[in-house]
Amino acid sequence: MIPVSGFEGKSVAVLGLGRSGLSAARALEAGGATPVCWDDNAAARERAEGEGFEIRDLSRNSAFEGISWLVVSPGIPHLYPNPNKVIAAAWEAGVPVDNDIGLFFRSFGSGEWDMYDQPPRVVAVTGSNGKSTTSALIHHVLTEAGKPAQLAGNIGRGVLDIDPPEDGGVVVLELSSYQTDLARALTPDIAVFTNLSPDHLDRHAGMGGYFAAKRRLFAEGGPDRAIIGVDEAEGRYMVNQLTHGAADDRVIRISAAGKLSGPGWNVFARKGFLSEYRKGCQAGSIDLRQVPGLPGAHNHQNACAAYAACRALGLAPRLIEDAFHSFAGLPHRSQRVGEKDGVSYVNDSKATNVDAALKALQAFDNIRWICGGLEKEGGLEALQPALRHVTKAYVIGREAANFALQLEGCEAEVCTTMAEAVARASADAEPGDTVLLAPAAASFDQYDSFEKRGEDFIAEVEKQLSR
Repeated sequence: MIPVSGFEGKSVAVLGLGRSGLSAARALEAGGATPVCWDDNAAARERAEGEGFEIRDLSRNSAFEGISWLVVSPGIPHLYPNPNKVIAAAWEAGVPVDNDIGLFFRSFGSGEWDMYDQPPRVVAVTGSNGKSTTSALIHHVLTEAGKPAQLAGNIGRGVLDIDPPEDGGVVVLELSSYQTDLARALTPDIAVFTNLSPDHLDRHAGMGGYFAAKRRLFAEGGPDRAIIGVDEAEGRYMVNQLTHGAADDRVIRISAAGKLSGPGWNVFARKGFLSEYRKGCQAGSIDLRQVPGLPGAHNHQNACAAYAACRALGLAPRLIEDAFHSFAGLPHRSQRVGEKDGVSYVNDSKATNVDAALKALQAFDNIRWICGGLEKEGGLEALQPALRHVTKAYVIGREAANFALQLEGCEAEVCTTMAEAVARASADAEPGDTVLLAPAAASFDQYDSFEKRGEDFIAEVEKQLSR
């Protein structure tokens, strides 16, 4: 645990008592504060009360008397589409609003670090797609290299649940826009921005607010090293804002769209090969086509980001390459489930938006595509360039018929349920085909999470494989 400092003897309110909220309450108490907790869910309140925490309805009048800080869980809207009533009450009372990420950064330092040969460092990763894989890949490479490393944030452990870092340790954080938007302290040593595509627009009042939330990771104090994906205009804008000239290698540009040139520090993937150039000279190269855990151009972008972060941490190219080959990938992200009679089955349930699904479709040919669910804003038109990879679509979800109508030029069958979709796709598939779950939609019309949807796909595939 990382005890939260700066609130000794003070009362700090905690709104939302899920994983991050309870973790924050424990860390606050460990640092000498008195947590005052609330959640609209009675079961969550009971769990917190069972751990001895004070429960107080923070929506009532005068609830913030004696409260010095409010810590909010990431799932609770703090501004758009409407501020939560407790957050609005904190504003009215003049109580600063923060989250567990902000508490982590203000409390991460330790007096013991004066005795360390190498102070611990934090690598923070954000972006629309690929941040989980990138974070996990960085952590994997560090671990394979024998470096003390921990993975936390939006993946792995809660950020305040990690162990106090060792001499030379590295903490790798995956951060969502919800987390970067509200944190009052954001001071990583290395910050990574993978890419940007429309997502969570209701929580940020459009693309401008969404980008602004991501950009805060590079603005609140500023990292020592910034790694920026430049395949979108927003990334190129950030590079221009952060650099003092073309040769400024405090910023590493990354791309999976083509070769990068110039005197700065560049890492790019082209035709399946990762290349690193610094000051105009090649410094490293990896054949990503031979890395089974990172299929497709979207994973090649993740590889570029992770490679750049590990190089910024001082690791050698050959060591990074060796670790890439042992990376198994993450569940529900281009996860190979099995193969039978020449037909491969791939679970990419995490492809919850159109951009992620587009990249998944571009990674394979002869696809029997299982898609559908709770459709997000913007429609499906952006998928058109990848539909040439699709032999047939099998559409699930409560609005499957409407979803199928938008797949112009692509044969589509309305299946509604995962069981029917997998059965129909398996029956139709021929040797060389890939049955791919890449929903291009949220899961919440039928499942509690994308993980549950992916697990259902795996269960149905296993039935087919056992026949």
